[in-house]
Amino acid sequence: MASRDLVIGVIFLTQTVVGILGNFSLLYYYIFLSFTGCRLRPPDLIVKHLVAANSLSLLCKGVPQMMAAFGWNNFPGDFGCKLLFYLHRIGRGVSIGSTCLLSAFQAITISPQNARRTKLKRKALKYIDFSIFLCWTVYMLVNIIFPIHVTGKRNNVSISMRKDLQYCSGTTNNKITQLLHAALLSFPDVLCLGIMVWASGHMVFILHRHRQRVQHIHSTNVSPRSSPESRATQSILVLVSTFVCFYSLSSICQVFMAVFDNPSWLLVNVSALISGCFPTACPFVLMNCNSCVSRFYLPWLRNTTSTKVITNA
Repeated sequence: MASRDLVIGVIFLTQTVVGILGNFSLLYYYIFLSFTGCRLRPPDLIVKHLVAANSLSLLCKGVPQMMAAFGWNNFPGDFGCKLLFYLHRIGRGVSIGSTCLLSAFQAITISPQNARRTKLKRKALKYIDFSIFLCWTVYMLVNIIFPIHVTGKRNNVSISMRKDLQYCSGTTNNKITQLLHAALLSFPDVLCLGIMVWASGHMVFILHRHRQRVQHIHSTNVSPRSSPESRATQSILVLVSTFVCFYSLSSICQVFMAVFDNPSWLLVNVSALISGCFPTACPFVLMNCNSCVSRFYLPWLRNTTSTKVITNA
């Protein structure tokens, strides 16, 4: 095994383990609340599907990429490659769609209330389950065409028509069809990205205007650290900035992957690493925004620390 493969394998392992632990921690928290009879808020329902999609994306991309870096290149087979890429695309898409839904719902929630906006909020609450279901359905249907361009390493495809993707291969024939498929696959992502950026900008504007009104009424400067509005604004900016940054970088890498018939080892692995960055970082951004999750795990962490201290003593 080359030293570069060992290094990239360790990086994939670290990213996958950290991301899975973060997403599973949030998912367990919401499952625990559901089984104990606690009623989840509408944003929590969206977050639950978001972390499930993140976990699916990491498991179907990070684990095979890590195994390929450690030298296991032929394990998925043709059907396995198609299934892994298909599930990864679904997880990636639902992650984008759920982030879009979360931003849009929050924008509606914090908007100044009047008769029209109150009616809009009630409609949003009514259709939130349908929106999540629609998100999964759309990305399942759109990504059906994606496995056409993926084959296993052992598939009897001409070497000149193969594109090395580490643990699988991509076909390089009929580039016009591939570009049309890429455009079809990107349309829902671009639409969600536009809605999310607009919704987040709208929220930042509303929170900033509200803070100015509070300062004017009380004639005092509100400390950013103690202001809930400031903390909410920072959380929104961090989540949206994280998504836009990693999505943009991932899209650039995907364009280069599509242009080159034989992408380099570095491009393939950097593209895979970047695609796993948002699913890995997302749960920690969400946990930082939600103090209830920290309070939920704090007693367990204290008991674990106390047990270790007693054992060492």
